[in-house]
Amino acid sequence: MSSPCHSSAVLVVFMALAMGAWAEQSKERGCDVIGDESSESQVERALLKKLEPLSQMRFNVTVEKGKTENYVYHFRVCREVNSTSHDFGGLVQMDKQNDKTTVIGRINETQVFNGSDWIMLIYKGGDSYGSHCSGEKRRAVIMISCKQGVTASSFSIISEEREKEQECFYLFEMDSSVACPAEDSHLSVGSILLITFASLIAVYIVGGFLYQRLVVGAKGMEQFPHFAFWQDLGNLVADGCDFVCRSKPRNTPAAYRGVGDDQLGEESEERDDHLLPM
Repeated sequence: MSSPCHSSAVLVVFMALAMGAWAEQSKERGCDVIGDESSESQVERALLKKLEPLSQMRFNVTVEKGKTENYVYHFRVCREVNSTSHDFGGLVQMDKQNDKTTVIGRINETQVFNGSDWIMLIYKGGDSYGSHCSGEKRRAVIMISCKQGVTASSFSIISEEREKEQECFYLFEMDSSVACPAEDSHLSVGSILLITFASLIAVYIVGGFLYQRLVVGAKGMEQFPHFAFWQDLGNLVADGCDFVCRSKPRNTPAAYRGVGDDQLGEESEERDDHLLPM
């Protein structure tokens, strides 16, 4: 009895170790900034955090130059293009003529910095050049420019600088909203006071209306909270405006005489006096 139990326990432990190793292998690697982990700045960590929404996307661009060059470039942001190869390749060139794959840059040798509306991602440590650039290792420079409302688009290659002795590179560009500056959504003090005042007015009117209608049983205009007070206040405001804005006292007689029936009657009698017999 003990032997089967012992074998089962060993099998369970072996399966647990195998599952843990498989989970560790299946977990995708991310960007590793050049240098010790402790030397990474807060800015670099923040930029890598901003790029995370692009990490699950894949980008491809094809370049054809006559019959001699026919390449496809595969790019991922802070992820390996082919996680099964375990080569850290973040940007890879594939020659369609001979199916040769060349790693342009690796995510374990990353540099990242930004400006007001752009982020530059650099993968170093690519496969070495043959006869170009003194045989140094390739590197990819990806310029990510701000474009509002677009997660990612327009991935393309701009140029390959390989005619120098050193510091050769491949230059790519793409558009993304992750490179845009954060919008300042802070409200001013005046806006906060205005919103608060409007909210209090709304609560007063709605709450008072419900109270007058459901508790007091008022109807019509009487449902408005403190209707008599506001009615009197309106009259007082009108009187005050009349008092302040009127340019002459109320008791001052008008500068002209109106035409009334009594005046017309008197004038008609005077005009007829010359018709009476002497």
